[in-house]
Formats: sequence, structure tokens, C-alpha cells
Amino acid sequence: MKAITFSKLKYLFLFSLIMSTFTTSAQEEEEEEETPKFSLSGSVDAYFRTNFNGLNKSEVIVGGDQVSMTPAAPATSFANDPGFAFGMANLIAAYEGDKVGFVADLVFGPRGEDAVFLSAPANNIVNQLYVYYQVNDALRFTFGNFNTFLGYEVISPAANFNYSTSYMFSYGPFSHTGLKADFSFDENWTGMLAVMNPTDYTEFNPIGKYSFGAQLGYSNDSGSAYLNLLYGEQSLSDEALFQIDLTTGWNLTETFYLGLNTSYQDTDGTGFYGAAIYPQVSLSDSFGLGLRAEYFKESEDGGFVYGDDTSTTAFTLTGNYTVGSLMIKPEFRLDSVSEDVFLTDNLDMTDNLASFVLAAVYAF
Repeated sequence: MKAITFSKLKYLFLFSLIMSTFTTSAQEEEEEEETPKFSLSGSVDAYFRTNFNGLNKSEVIVGGDQVSMTPAAPATSFANDPGFAFGMANLIAAYEGDKVGFVADLVFGPRGEDAVFLSAPANNIVNQLYVYYQVNDALRFTFGNFNTFLGYEVISPAANFNYSTSYMFSYGPFSHTGLKADFSFDENWTGMLAVMNPTDYTEFNPIGKYSFGAQLGYSNDSGSAYLNLLYGEQSLSDEALFQIDLTTGWNLTETFYLGLNTSYQDTDGTGFYGAAIYPQVSLSDSFGLGLRAEYFKESEDGGFVYGDDTSTTAFTLTGNYTVGSLMIKPEFRLDSVSEDVFLTDNLDMTDNLASFVLAAVYAF
């Protein structure tokens, strides 16, 4: 047997190194080519809800005139049905190319139907439907129906820490249909300009008027802040809606996060202003606690929630226990209003409502 010299070992080593490099590069290229550009995601949620001091069932009183009374609940969106109930199934199909792509976001169930309340029954499963064109690293155009850029909370329960929603979210816009341009000025600063149908007219424009939106954003590794503006006539009248909204959130430590949302909306004297803070603490890898403390004040001459010049304070304490892709959310909520607006079990009226929700959200 011939002896392998040092020189031969050197060449053998170099040959092995070159082949290894080619193999690794080929594998990386193959992995890049095999990376799917089409994705499917979404969530499913259900909940149980009960009032501690409010009416939990429908009542019908017959005496002269028949009167039907519904269970007590905060005048906010979603998660207001008594007993065991379901929210929605959310299915999001997306394609992301180098320059272009699309998102088709479908919703099934009461939460989804409430979110697209101005859509025709045949189309009330469409939450978002848009295409986009990434011109370059600094400019992106989006065309179609997209969820609002205002506010701290969103429609999907998988993306909110609290399961129930705030008053500011419930009476701001949910969705827009139009054209928007997103700008990236540098690593930290972003902007957005948009022309859209009137708020929540997602299928088409029935009144021939348009709204305009703008956003200025700043973000870094610790958090972000966004200043949002919306202006435009929302009906056949000549009264224009104006809303300015600030949304921000920061990781103050590795386990403590603090969010803030403040908003002002006015349409010829009808509207509201308010503020909410969102402190959240991570107690372990699988469990966290979050509080939403909100103050909501309606206009003196145009309050469309509980009444003119009405003020509301709402505290919502939510636990979030995560098991894999499943989130279990026990939630205690106390709403206090400056007027008697809630119905009790004795069919009396009271100015406060204490309630409990246990929600389960599966995200994929």
C-alpha cells in the first residue's frame, strides 16, 4: 500500500474544502428557492362571559306594551354575548414576492361580521383584500381594503393582549378601502399618506366623497410611536370627520411593557376624546398580566355612545396563559359611566358594570 504524503493530504484537504463550500452554497440556494412565498395564517377564538351585577339574560315584559330587554354589556365592540359564545375564525392567505404581493384576510363569525358591518351580507367575510407594490426600500404602495392605521388595538384577538376592546377602538374606524403610500425615511422614521373611501365603506364608495389619512412613525429596538390623522366627509352631509390619534408602546425592561393610546374625534360637534394606558408584565415564559385603564369622554352636544357629555372609566385586567399556539385569557372588567346606563338583575338601572370573560384564542 502506497503511503499518503503530506503534499497529497494537503491537496485532498483543499479538494474537500472546495466541495464542501459548493455543497453548502447549493444547499443554501436550494433552501432559498424552496422558501415558500405563499403563507396561510389566522386564528380561532371562543369565550365565556358573565356579569356580576348586571342582567345576564334576555327579558320580555308584557304590560300595556311589550318590552324586550337585552343582557347588560359594555357599549364596546365584540365579546358582549352572555354565556358560552364564539368570536370568529380568521384565515389569512398572503403571497410575498420580491416586489409585489397580496393579502386576502377572511373572517367567519360574529366578531368578523361586526368588524365589516357596512359590507353586504354576501361579502361580510372579507376583512382585508389588497395588493401591494414595493417600489424600493423607501416606498411601498398598497391598493385595496386594509385595516385601519389608527388606534392601539386591532380586530384580531390574537394580536391584542386584552380580549375585550376599548371605547376608542370601538368608535374609531375599523377598515379603509383606497390607495396608500408608505415611506421609510431611515432606520427609525416612517410615514404614510392615503386617499380612501369614507370610513368602513369597504366594498365601494356609495356617496362619492373621499377621506385622507396620514401617519408619522418612529421605532427602535425598545418600541414605537405613531401619530395618525384622518379627515373626510363620511356621509352625504357636508360635515367632515377629523380624528387625531397617538399610539405608542415601549419595553421598559425585559419583563415590563407600557403602551399608551390617546385619541380625539370630531364631526361638527359630535365625537369624543380619551386616553388609555396598557401596562403589561411577564411573570414567566408562559404567563403575563396586562391592564387597560381607559378614560372616554363624549362631546357635550353630540355623544353617540352613552349620551351627550357622558364620561366613562373602564378598567380591564387580563391574564394571558400560553400553551403552544393556544392563549387562554381570563379577564375582569369594570365599566363606570356618569349616567345610569346598565340594567341589573332586578331590572333597575345602575352606572357601573362588573363582568368576567374567559377566552381561548388559537393562532396559527
